Amino acid sequence: MTAETSQTLDRGLRVLKLLADTDHGLTVTELSTKLGVNRTVVYRLLATLEQHALVRRDIGGRARVGLGVLRLGRQVHPLVREAALPALRSLAEDIGATAHLTLVDGTEALAVAVVEPTWTDYHVAYRAGFRHPLDRGAAGRAILAARRGDTDHPGYALTHGELEAGASGAAAPLLGVLGIEGSVGVVMLSDSVPERVGPRVMEAAKEVADALR
Repeated sequence: MTAETSQTLDRGLRVLKLLADTDHGLTVTELSTKLGVNRTVVYRLLATLEQHALVRRDIGGRARVGLGVLRLGRQVHPLVREAALPALRSLAEDIGATAHLTLVDGTEALAVAVVEPTWTDYHVAYRAGFRHPLDRGAAGRAILAARRGDTDHPGYALTHGELEAGASGAAAPLLGVLGIEGSVGVVMLSDSVPERVGPRVMEAAKEVADALR
């Protein structure tokens, strides 16, 4: 802590991070131990966060992340989209295919940014807001591979015809971005993905990850 920072705000943010890292919630005693503060301080922090719907407590008294966090999270997409656009534009123009940034939204993959190439005669019409199961399509498969820590994976996923007949996809996961699960990829009308595309989407995914850190 420095003179310019707020100890109370810091503790409140630490509470939210601790709750976000658990599926079963935490008691006041558990939070008190993890934060290294007394229970009275924890009660005050939780009461304040509850007023803003950022924390909720169940019947047993365990604190969990509240629905207010979801409302804040919705505002993250525009910021992420803006940070990703330069790398997506470069990827789309380089490969001559539609480039996209896809994030996890619950159990689905959600395309939050899409850039189409300017010089091709035709390309796949892929729109921001498009959703699909995580286990279908290159974007979702790349995310799941990263989630599993799949060391045998080449660093990107390739698929054909899983989301659209005649279309192939390649995607690489965003790595090292705290709080964000996603991937960067391309989709093209072809029977297979050219060899250079996989490494190129990995490069673009790293550029986006660097922009988000």
